[in-house]
Amino acid sequence: MHPLTSAIQPLLSHIGATTVPVEEREPGDVLLYWEGSPAVAVRLPGEELTSALDRVIAQVESELGAKLSDLSRADKQRAVRLLEERGAFTLRKSAESVAKALGVSRFTVYNYLNRERS
Repeated sequence: MHPLTSAIQPLLSHIGATTVPVEEREPGDVLLYWEGSPAVAVRLPGEELTSALDRVIAQVESELGAKLSDLSRADKQRAVRLLEERGAFTLRKSAESVAKALGVSRFTVYNYLNRERS
């Protein structure tokens, strides 16, 4: 593994990008250079992760170590708190999307939010 790949791995994980060998790069991949030579290509997330809410949900899932739907009730409440802290609920139709990711009703998401706010 190239040292540059190791250095940028936390950033790539955070934004949902991956590295690919230079010889396997595709149009749209970002080629990174090390000391003037191509070192690694970065593949940015596709359409499935381009929305801000999807990225925030993916970050929380990564932090909590599981898909939101697989979490315990207490961890789902914690996930809602983390999502709220990161501004997820300022986005249009976010409560429905979060409810779907959690595997609960929109009403339950609102209950979790109200619980945190009181």
